[in-house]
Amino acid sequence: MTAPALSTPEVPAATPAAGPRPALMVIGLDLSLTCTGVAGVGWTDRIRTKLRGDERLAYLENEIVSFIRSADLVVMEGPSYGHSGPRFHEDNAGLRVLVRRYCHRHQLPYAVVPPSNLKLYTAGRGNATKGEVRSSVADRYGVHTENPGRYDQADAYGALAAASDWLGQPLATVPDKNRTALAGCQWPDREAVIAR
Repeated sequence: MTAPALSTPEVPAATPAAGPRPALMVIGLDLSLTCTGVAGVGWTDRIRTKLRGDERLAYLENEIVSFIRSADLVVMEGPSYGHSGPRFHEDNAGLRVLVRRYCHRHQLPYAVVPPSNLKLYTAGRGNATKGEVRSSVADRYGVHTENPGRYDQADAYGALAAASDWLGQPLATVPDKNRTALAGCQWPDREAVIAR
């Protein structure tokens, strides 16, 4: 069985479908070689390492898998190649591919939220600063990210919140303007996620 193809469907209505359904486990990721942000409903964490090369990628893959292996949906912030310097592009892309391949092998649906869409959804502007995203996560969701990795954790929570909204299980009410960001993301087949 192949993993569902990514698509860009219409944005669903802000209210969930009639009748309660069990909450799905969604894990948000902000993938980074030095500090990966991880988020679930009501919590954030970080994965930090000073390892280099293949040892770093192996360590990060194992740590990330420990968070996502039981998820119903993994959502990751898309690449932002302008921030890490050209010499790290290959390893950054490699980390993203390792996570996607794990999801594919285990038939775990995943989504990708471009950085500007994440900022628009979370802070109301596609060019919001990291501090604005962090403040918006604290204000809207009551999740305060601190210390090293605070911005990575806030980005992961923003991705989680966007995916939860897309699934019809919003974590908080967000303005319609912010919700337009959902249309520009790469989502898996919604029914495949809900059926898990």
